[in-house]
Amino acid sequence: MKKWAAAGMMSVLAISLAVSGCSKTPEAPKQEASKQDTPAPGKKVQDTLIVGRGGDSANLDPAIVTDGESIKIAQQVFDKLLEYKPGTTEVQPGLAESWKVSPDGLVYTFTLRKGVKFHDGTDFNADAVVFNFNRWSDPKSPYKFQGDSFDYYNSMFGIETARVIKEVKAVDANTVQFTLNKPQAPFLQNIAMPAFSIGSPKAIQEKKEKFKSEPVGTGPFVFKEWKRNDSITLEKNPNYWKQGLPKLNKVIVRTIPDNSARYTALQNNELDLIEGVNPDDLKTLEANKNLQKVVRPSFNVGYLGFNLKKKPFDDPKVRQALNYAVNKKAIISAFFAGLAEPAVNPMPPSLWGYNKDIQDYPYDLEKAKALLKEAGYPNGLPGEYTFYAMPVSRPYMPDGKKVAEAIQADFAKIGVKTKIASPEWATYLEDAKKGEKDDMYMLGWTGDNGDPDNFIYSLLDKDTVGGNNRSFYASEELHPLLVEAQSATDKAKREELYKKAQVIIKKDAPWVPLVHSTPLMAAKANLAGFVPSPTGSEAYTDVYFK
Repeated sequence: MKKWAAAGMMSVLAISLAVSGCSKTPEAPKQEASKQDTPAPGKKVQDTLIVGRGGDSANLDPAIVTDGESIKIAQQVFDKLLEYKPGTTEVQPGLAESWKVSPDGLVYTFTLRKGVKFHDGTDFNADAVVFNFNRWSDPKSPYKFQGDSFDYYNSMFGIETARVIKEVKAVDANTVQFTLNKPQAPFLQNIAMPAFSIGSPKAIQEKKEKFKSEPVGTGPFVFKEWKRNDSITLEKNPNYWKQGLPKLNKVIVRTIPDNSARYTALQNNELDLIEGVNPDDLKTLEANKNLQKVVRPSFNVGYLGFNLKKKPFDDPKVRQALNYAVNKKAIISAFFAGLAEPAVNPMPPSLWGYNKDIQDYPYDLEKAKALLKEAGYPNGLPGEYTFYAMPVSRPYMPDGKKVAEAIQADFAKIGVKTKIASPEWATYLEDAKKGEKDDMYMLGWTGDNGDPDNFIYSLLDKDTVGGNNRSFYASEELHPLLVEAQSATDKAKREELYKKAQVIIKKDAPWVPLVHSTPLMAAKANLAGFVPSPTGSEAYTDVYFK
């Protein structure tokens, strides 16, 4: 047990929580400063980091977003009560310096750091924590603005009629207490997620909807400017509570949709760190002494989802047939340069609870045609179906349009005609969430917290329909297993329940799970202190230039 955890955690439940918090995701080696990195007197060291990425943020309020590009900015501007140890999903203190759990697992008491300030100069305290959690949980909150949806809160802590969190109250200025309606095994992992970053109550109250584009937190960097579809500028928080950090004075995050153009900009010294390197560029990257390869631990799934609100995709036989029609190995060979493995289940094999006994639907066009015939479509599906393909590079899908074209060609071989659509990223996400314009769509998920609940419940439970469950898949057989797994205190029992859940999902086939990728990044050779997170985003607090 960590030395900062109070003695009250030594209950059976707490031990289970601590164990479940350590996922099997590999820990990236942390780069440490050395004496050689100290500049000579009078020598100017680079203190601005310019990051290149494939898509712009949807908005900058982490409570209402689900896309990684928005979360990347949240990691710089905000802090959470708990955070993940760099390179892992193991929780450690954040804005809360310690905590204890009641023996029944229903009461969590957090001791907060003193003297922390929001970027607007107001105090971080227990009232601020209460304000934020009440805002997310109350559907009638005056600070839930038009179009807002707190999808992550609903996914992690239950919908309004079945909330996990009963009450959040300030015991005193530096102590906040959470009372739960039922035990939740991944509770500590959940509150360390970026979606539960603590924003300035004053800023939320005064800025209202402008908070989405003018965020105010306690994080290492202060928001300065957002040029839509171009760049976001952040500056060092001079009053950051971690002494001596951040090491950079400024961070500029640029949007460059094309992978090749982004890589060229890095080579031309216009960028310092880039996401989404084309796998085909790996050889030239490794041969360039001025650059370094950065590999993010694989902890994701890229998938093709079916819109079960639309016929004929409400028929499981049709969905199974389309699973048989996708040549995953050919996709990986053509577009991932081998830096991926075929996905069988909706969670990666590196995560505990993965069911390795499930067999995938093999690539078999004749079997696909036979299933369509059984479903009443001997000549293929009638009409033409709208196939949403991602317009931006994602960690689990470097080139969504090209992968979609390959799948489109496979589907055509069994008499399924599709037309590919790729609206801009924010519209794409909103359309997929509503399910009115698409018949099938491509998306993916990078794990947030090292718990199977974050994949299966978040993406495929009936409670999350209209949120992260964009397939509108609502299984009455699956739901009780996932609810039981959330509150079970024994990890072995939880593992058993998640393995059963994966069997049901494979049979119902709401998705074609496509790949688990190994995301490739690149940086200047003199960049140091960057530890890629398996969750897909990390703060640049410790980054510096040698």
